[in-house]
Amino acid sequence: MSFEDEEESFEHTLLVVREVSVYKIPPRSTSGGYKCGEWLQSDKIWTGRLRVVSCKDRCEIRLEDPNSSELFAACFVPPGQRETSVETVLDSSRYFVLKIEDGTGKHAFIGLGFAERNEAFDFNVALSDHDKYVKRESDTDAAGSSAGGDDSHIEVDPVVNHRLKEGETIRINVKPKPTSGTGMLSAAGLSGAAKPKSPALSLAPPPGSGKLRSPLPPPPNDPVAARITSGGVKQDNASRKKSDPLSDLSQIEKNLPPATGSGSSTKTNAVGWAAF
Repeated sequence: MSFEDEEESFEHTLLVVREVSVYKIPPRSTSGGYKCGEWLQSDKIWTGRLRVVSCKDRCEIRLEDPNSSELFAACFVPPGQRETSVETVLDSSRYFVLKIEDGTGKHAFIGLGFAERNEAFDFNVALSDHDKYVKRESDTDAAGSSAGGDDSHIEVDPVVNHRLKEGETIRINVKPKPTSGTGMLSAAGLSGAAKPKSPALSLAPPPGSGKLRSPLPPPPNDPVAARITSGGVKQDNASRKKSDPLSDLSQIEKNLPPATGSGSSTKTNAVGWAAF
């Protein structure tokens, strides 16, 4: 057997239900569909295991004996013809009608029942997944065939030599990293060092602000402070005498008129001051 034959014979089990029931059903009474209420009273003809098997685009529903795995019946689901092989009933979601074949062209319709609703739901999902798989594979093959036909028209550019020639150089400018700021703040530009400082506005000082405030007074009984204070007072008195013309009265007394009477010095001074 070749590898392709082994690949074609490889089967995928999509669903296994341990126990299902098979019923013999009467012919369809109306064209609308089957109703399980009409054939549930008949005798149950078989109970066993159900398996949904997929092999490429073929899907098969097998009814097998749970102990010996002997095949009781099989329902083949052709691609795109699920409704002709598996049909839901009108009055229940747990029952279906299967079209079984014996391989010689003969077929019959049987009733299939699940004990739980979730098992019936999984049965529907398994059949839908197989349909999606077949459609996806066909689309992939169509896309591959169309792409394969256009391969002859693809133009391939010649290989370009990007190596440096003799004497050529490359200059790379690397921006220095900021020295301050780490983490997300520096990356987002939120650090204080990254922000440019605006120039400070220079304002003229208010009048009288040039005078310096006097320092705090020295502690009492400080000899150094006492010497500095006494020297400073003497110097201040001398400077005041030089700058104040009225501080020296000797010059004014020389310019006063001489005393003529024999009055007291007090009167002379008073007259002199009045004459002055």
